Amino acid sequence: MTTSNYASERETDEGRVFTVTGGDWDTIVSGTDPINDERIVVNMGPQHPSTHGVLRLILELEGETVREARSVVGYLHTGIEKNLEYRNWVQGSTFVTRMDYLAPIFNETAYALAVEKLLGITDDITERATTIRVLMMELNRISSHLVWLATTGMELGAISIMLYGFREREYILDIFETITGLRMNHAYVRPGGVAQDVPDEAIVKIREFLKMMPKKLKEYEDLLSGQPIWTERTKNVAVLDVTGCVALGITGPVLRSAGLAWDLRKTMPYCGYETYEFDVPTHPDGDVWGRYQVRLAEIRESMKLVEQALDRLRPGPVMVADRKIAWPAQLAIGVDGMGNSLEHVAKIMGQSMESLIHHFKLVTEGFRVPPGQVYVAIEAPRGELGVHAVSDGGTRPYRVHYREPSFVNLQALPAMAEGGLIADVIAGGASLDPVMGGCDR
Repeated sequence: MTTSNYASERETDEGRVFTVTGGDWDTIVSGTDPINDERIVVNMGPQHPSTHGVLRLILELEGETVREARSVVGYLHTGIEKNLEYRNWVQGSTFVTRMDYLAPIFNETAYALAVEKLLGITDDITERATTIRVLMMELNRISSHLVWLATTGMELGAISIMLYGFREREYILDIFETITGLRMNHAYVRPGGVAQDVPDEAIVKIREFLKMMPKKLKEYEDLLSGQPIWTERTKNVAVLDVTGCVALGITGPVLRSAGLAWDLRKTMPYCGYETYEFDVPTHPDGDVWGRYQVRLAEIRESMKLVEQALDRLRPGPVMVADRKIAWPAQLAIGVDGMGNSLEHVAKIMGQSMESLIHHFKLVTEGFRVPPGQVYVAIEAPRGELGVHAVSDGGTRPYRVHYREPSFVNLQALPAMAEGGLIADVIAGGASLDPVMGGCDR
């Protein structure tokens, strides 16, 4: 018999049993698995695919189980918000469009609405310009959701959907190129209206797209919704209920997939959305499957909005009448698909000295914005996209700060991932649809 304070020995019918600190030694040993209790820390990313670009996840793992997850951002930082302070208000459109590069029209529209509110010209924006903004935003929402569907499918092993999603997105980018001259980063929506009118050939392409797209959505659902591997990887995975979403400030499809029909187009309408007929899709489960269902439904609702916008397009100006603010919006793309048409160049260079002076003054100096600050929010594909714009009365922004949904929504990842499997980190992270260009602006 030992006399240690920590261990003792006693005889039983089963033999000699050693106890430590009053506990049965065999019980302690049987409850200890030195392999599974060993935790390791690994870096997931920054890389493509899986972490949607330059997002780094630090995971503490116990076997295949995630015990702790941390998001590390900032690898793509471009300093766009700071750069805006050194450019005039018009030039700002060229910078903000590059934040969330999958939703450039939304970046531009939110910025333009904020500048217009500072200028006090919100009610002066023409009906045609407002309708074009809605048309472009909803087409952009569809293209953004298609990228989500394509990349998430690829990350979960459904490689075929990657080809399907990008195939239809390419059609929308062709439409954007016809209207703006660019596939991405358009700087098309400007304070006061839009850069140029929508050509007739773009209207034809959009109507063709609306006829074609319902069949494509059916293909997506046939490919994924009944596929057992897809359902296993998405149902009851990365669950975040509505209470968690609200506590973390989560918005967009992630919030609506938890059952709350919060959409700024309905709850805080802008650009005349209150006059359009559309529904806000929701899902009760708050998992990856629910987010998939909500985004497919939102594509259908956006198609309804695009069709209504086309029917509302009436002839008229696409820029405010105030020549001190109005960007020269009577532009036409040149025959080479770049620059201005020769007719417009001839007009400003040879026929109208006033047009020439106005053109160069607006481009080089810009317009003055009265001092003040505003916050404007719109419903972007990833959630609430807000702009806090501050003017000191000059021709350049004093400060422009974006409330970017990718940045805010990423804080939900630990809540979704911890306690789950490492494979589900991919599904949960992808279901947030983060775009690091917006996160690291």
